[in-house]
Amino acid sequence: MKSALGAARKTPVPRIFLALLALAATAALLAAPAQATSPGGVTSTTPEAEEEATEETGPPGKAMLVNGRAIPPVNAPPVVKKVIAAANKIRTKPYIWGGGHARWWDRGYDCSGSVSFALHGGNLISAPEPSGSLESWGSAGVGRWITVYANGGHAYAVIAGLRWDTAGNTSGTGPRWHKSLRAAASGPFVARHPAGY
Repeated sequence: MKSALGAARKTPVPRIFLALLALAATAALLAAPAQATSPGGVTSTTPEAEEEATEETGPPGKAMLVNGRAIPPVNAPPVVKKVIAAANKIRTKPYIWGGGHARWWDRGYDCSGSVSFALHGGNLISAPEPSGSLESWGSAGVGRWITVYANGGHAYAVIAGLRWDTAGNTSGTGPRWHKSLRAAASGPFVARHPAGY
């Protein structure tokens, strides 16, 4: 007993404290929930299966649609490529009313939630907007690369020549790319675009 007591007296208190601190930090890291980074850098505690980042581009001018995924044109500005990449991350999610408004990573998205998610990928919007608010977002009129069409009941976007919409999908509803630029929902719509795009 005396030898154990003597050994404890010889061990410096700061070394024991540092060892316990390191152990606690390691335990906290292991117990922490996984962090997923959203398209604009906001973190979420819900991990998201992300696709491999790709630099794949198509011919100049208009995005291509390949197996439901948009491939940006080679001449698209980097912001537009980021918007397309963000939209591609949720292109198979189901339609859920209110989805994408309480958090960026969600199990499904509504019309304005999916448009907001895509725009957030290019840092063009900082918080999800409902369709009515998108009527006054950005600049008035049609953009060169990105146009958001909105009214009080629906929103969709045309990005690099493809329609990003939750309506008009024959294989189910949810955020999807479409070759047709024609709105599947009833209008009229207000056209808005991010300045410079």
